[in-house]
Amino acid sequence: MPDVYLTRSGYQKLMEDLEFLKTTKRRQLSKAIGEARAHGDISENAEYDAAKDAQGLNEKRIAELEMKLAHARILDENISSDEVLIGAIVKLKDLDTEEELQYMLVSPEESDYSQNKISVTSPVGAALLNHKAGDTVEIKIPAGLLHYKIVSISRE
Repeated sequence: MPDVYLTRSGYQKLMEDLEFLKTTKRRQLSKAIGEARAHGDISENAEYDAAKDAQGLNEKRIAELEMKLAHARILDENISSDEVLIGAIVKLKDLDTEEELQYMLVSPEESDYSQNKISVTSPVGAALLNHKAGDTVEIKIPAGLLHYKIVSISRE
């Protein structure tokens, strides 16, 4: 597996997610399996099957998180703010609407549009990479073309 680049806060969130899945979620699922088993014959017990499936999905997610964290590289906070790189906070001006936007470029594992964290693999994130403040960027998205001017670049 290739290295996974994460911000310090992104790494911490994945660690918290992993801890929740390994402790709280495992206990909940184990209890649900025990309760379903108590209902009798497990060969035709949909509740038991569902609980076992949920347990399998939980274990799969734990393994995925452990693999990502094992290959995680935390981004250096001292990365230059001269150009747009992963971890950058980019203030943009939409040249069509004059609206100002701000995004943080993160790894796909950390992306969360509700918090304005976009993946460097998304159309907008990928198009902004390696540009500098003052650059105008044309971004092709499924809905058409976006025209942004990079107003500023900063770090967390």
